[in-house]
Amino acid sequence: MKQLHPLYTDIEAPERFTYPFCYEPHPLCQLAAKEVQVYIANHAEIKEDADCGKMFGVLIVKSTSDSSAPYYFLAAYSGLLAGHNDWDYFVPPVYDAQQPDGYFKTKEREISKIAREVSTASLSKEMSQDLQQWLFHQYQLLNARGERKDLVDIWQSYYSREKLRKKYPLPPGGTGDCCAPKLLQYAYQQGLQPVCMAEFWWGQSTKEELRQHGNYYPACRGKCKPVLTWMLEGLEVEDNPEMMGVPHLEVETVYEDDAIVVVNKPSGMLSMPGRIEEYSVESVMRQRYPDAIIAHRLDMGTSGLLIVAKSMDAYHPLQEQFIKRQVKKRYLAQLEGPERLDGLESKGTISLPLRPDPMNRPRQVVDLEHGKRAVTDYELLDDGLVALYPQTGRTHQLRIHCAHPDGLGCPIKGDELYGNKADRLYLHAEQIWFRHPITGEEMHLVSPPPF
Repeated sequence: MKQLHPLYTDIEAPERFTYPFCYEPHPLCQLAAKEVQVYIANHAEIKEDADCGKMFGVLIVKSTSDSSAPYYFLAAYSGLLAGHNDWDYFVPPVYDAQQPDGYFKTKEREISKIAREVSTASLSKEMSQDLQQWLFHQYQLLNARGERKDLVDIWQSYYSREKLRKKYPLPPGGTGDCCAPKLLQYAYQQGLQPVCMAEFWWGQSTKEELRQHGNYYPACRGKCKPVLTWMLEGLEVEDNPEMMGVPHLEVETVYEDDAIVVVNKPSGMLSMPGRIEEYSVESVMRQRYPDAIIAHRLDMGTSGLLIVAKSMDAYHPLQEQFIKRQVKKRYLAQLEGPERLDGLESKGTISLPLRPDPMNRPRQVVDLEHGKRAVTDYELLDDGLVALYPQTGRTHQLRIHCAHPDGLGCPIKGDELYGNKADRLYLHAEQIWFRHPITGEEMHLVSPPPF
């Protein structure tokens, strides 16, 4: 098998297979990924296309029939590579819809011809939908028990509740063409035993999607969560790290009176209880004050000043100030590679509209057409620090405005979503200005950054 590459190493395998939606790449995967990266760099046509930005994946496997090497690896890419999907080095697609004389491409040409000749678009649209559903049925995906389901059955089984099934009746286009499904499908077909898996980004970030060259990323949730949930059945998979809880950190009080408490939230703590984790600033405050409610939020990785109302009488005036954008906040961020900021104006404004990426939650993307307005003023300081003054409060606004090439072009240190992982996210809510909700007094509080 040309797609099966030996991996000579003394590195021990993990006890269980990778949980693909939140993981640290195993050293075996890192070793295999380096070989794939060398291959890409040495093949001009592949490198030229990959340099524009593409996800690659590796799957470490054991062969039940060949003991000449302890491990082998398979490699894959997402979608097409340099316009086609038949590279010998990489595993084939689950289903090849790109054959020029195949059913899919033939029908696609027929539909395009009808669309040009018929005045109404309804007929061609209906035919396109029928063709897409036919294609989904061709993706016959295996799991580790040798069972088989097509994409439509997988989707409808995953979204078994009627409300969710109506919301997600069929998979998005391109489902089944990501790295992980290709790798597992080929391993199962060839009787190979999956050991661990990882995916990495090669090349530039796209304008919409911020990725760092060489970084490892989890499988996408929008397309791959239902598919991989099925394909991993029969494998012993690592626990989801997101279900394992967070440390119960201490919450420092910066200011307190009869109406409000302003605390210094540590990095790594939720502002409010989450879907899985209950421990948060709000849950801690409610142990002290049963009616406490958070007036605004900080990302889990962000530290700094957070206002807590002790009652609804204090909460509503605070909320009104936030809605009317009368609260002013200053964040400090330590940027990675601050030399990239050379030549940038020392002060300025970034305006890049944002929207959620439904295929990769919780990531956000820049969308000039459909995104919501997001504006940040910035001021470059010494030692790679930047002061950030958000005019709007979109999710991940500061993180994207720093990382995006049309923003500062320099990710915040420790931003594993849009930059590189570190010991923490180096973003701190340092100062806040607001009116006291009861007395009307102008308040200005400061919390020096812990970095």
